[in-house]
Amino acid sequence: MEHLVDWSRAQFALTALYHWLFVPLTLGLTFIVAIMESIYVKTGDKKWMDITKFWMKLLAINFAIGLATGVIMEFEFGTNWSNYSWIVGDIFGTPLAIEGLMAFFMESTFFAVMFFGWDRVSKRFHLISTWLVAIGSNLSALWILLANGWMQHPVGMRFNPDSARNEMINFWQIVANPNGFFKFLHTITSGYVLASLFVVGISSYFLLKKKESDFAKKSIIVASTFGLLSCIYLISTGDSSAYTIAHNQPAKLAAMEGVYKGEKRKGIIIAGILNPEKKIGDDKDPFLFKIEAPDALSILGFHSLDAYVAGIDDMVFGNKKMGILSAKEKIAIGKKDIEALKSYKETHSKQSLEEFRKNSKFMGYGYLKDPKDVIPNIPITFYSFHIMIGLGSWFLVLFFLVLYFSMTSGVENKKWLLYAGLFTMPFGWVAQETGWITAEVGRQPWAIQNLLPVSMSTSSIATTNVIITFWMFTIIFTFLLIADIKIMLSEIKDKVKEL
Repeated sequence: MEHLVDWSRAQFALTALYHWLFVPLTLGLTFIVAIMESIYVKTGDKKWMDITKFWMKLLAINFAIGLATGVIMEFEFGTNWSNYSWIVGDIFGTPLAIEGLMAFFMESTFFAVMFFGWDRVSKRFHLISTWLVAIGSNLSALWILLANGWMQHPVGMRFNPDSARNEMINFWQIVANPNGFFKFLHTITSGYVLASLFVVGISSYFLLKKKESDFAKKSIIVASTFGLLSCIYLISTGDSSAYTIAHNQPAKLAAMEGVYKGEKRKGIIIAGILNPEKKIGDDKDPFLFKIEAPDALSILGFHSLDAYVAGIDDMVFGNKKMGILSAKEKIAIGKKDIEALKSYKETHSKQSLEEFRKNSKFMGYGYLKDPKDVIPNIPITFYSFHIMIGLGSWFLVLFFLVLYFSMTSGVENKKWLLYAGLFTMPFGWVAQETGWITAEVGRQPWAIQNLLPVSMSTSSIATTNVIITFWMFTIIFTFLLIADIKIMLSEIKDKVKEL
C-alpha cells in the first residue's frame, strides 16, 4: 500500500511540475500581449503590431503544448485518486466544472479569433478578443486555485455519515475562502513575473546580438514595467498568504521557517542552513547557520508583535500552556471517531452518531500511524520556500534596473544587465516550481487538511500500473517540453535574422 501511495504521489507530482512549466507563462504572456496590442490600436504604429504578433506566436506554442499536460492531470483524479474523488468529488469537482464550462470555453473560443483573426475582424474586435483570452485564462486559474485552496482549508461542507462523503452546504464560502483567494492572487501574479522575465530575457538576447531595434527595446520596457508592478503586488499577496497559512496550516509555517520550539516574538529566517542531525524533540540547534529578522514571523503570520508561533515540537508533543493538543492525542481521538462512525454504519444508533459528531474534526488523524507524521518534510519545505523568496527579491531588483536604464541611458548599453536578464530567465521557472513544492509538500500528510490523509486517497489499483504510466508520462512530457523549447528557439532565431 505504501508503495502505491508513493508512486501515485510521484506520478501526480511529475504531471503537476511539468504542467506548471507552461501555465504561468500563459497567464502572464496573455496580458503582456494584450497591453502591446492596446498600444498598437491606440497609436496605429505598425511596429507594435509586429511586436504583438511575435509574442503572440510564442504564447500560442506554449498554450498548445501545456494543454496536453493539464488534461492528463485532471484524469489522474479518477485513475489514481478515486477514493479522494469519491469522498470530496461533489465539492472539489464543482469549481473544476465551472472552469471548464465558463473560463476555458471563453479562453479557447477567443484564442482562435486572437491568433487567426488579424485580417478577418476589425482591430477593436481583435483587441477585445485578446483581452478576453487574458481574462479567460486567469479565470481558469481562479477556479482551479479555489479548488486547491479548499483542499488546504476546507470550508462550506459537512461530512455525511450515511454516505461517508463530504457534501457542499455553502458554495459561496468556498468561493470566498481566503486561502483559495489569496493563493489565486499570489499564483497569477507570480505568472506575470515569469512572463515578464521571459520577455526581458529574450529581448536582452536580441540586444546582445547587436539587434538594437525598436522591437527589443519596446518589448523590454513593457515587460520590465509589468514585471516591476507585479513583483511589488506579489509581496503583498505573499503577506496575505502567510497570514492564512499561520492560522490554518501551522505545521506548514513551522516547516517553512524551521521553527521547532514555539515562542512569542518569533523572527523570520532570511537565510540559513538546517542542521541535518536535528531530530524532532531533541535539544540540538535546528540551524548550522542563519540570518534572522527579529519578531518578523509573529508580525507577518499574526499581525501582532507578541503573537505566539507554534513550533514543530508543539504540534507533535503538545503544549498545554498554549492549549495545543499533541498529535498522539489527536490520533487517539480520531481513532475513536472512526470506530464511532463504523458503529453507526452497522447499528444506526443515535449514541454512535453523537459520539462521531463530537470529535469529527479529528477523524483524519485516526488514519495516521506515527505522531511525527503530522509534520511535512522539513528540509524540502524550508529550502523550497527560501529559494522562492530569494529569487523573487532578485527579480524585483532586476526589473527596477532594466526599467531605470531603459528610461535613462539606454539598457542596450549595459551588457552586464542584458546578460543578467538573459540568464535570470530560467530561474523564473525555478521560483515557480519551488513555490508549488512549498505549498504541496508543506501540507503533507493531508490531501484535505486535517480531514483526509494522502494515504487514504488513492485508488485500489496495482502499483505496477502506476509505475508503468509514471515512466510513460515522463517520456511524453519530456518530449513535449523539448518540442516546446525547440519550436520557440526556432521562432526566436528567425526573428533575429529578420531584425
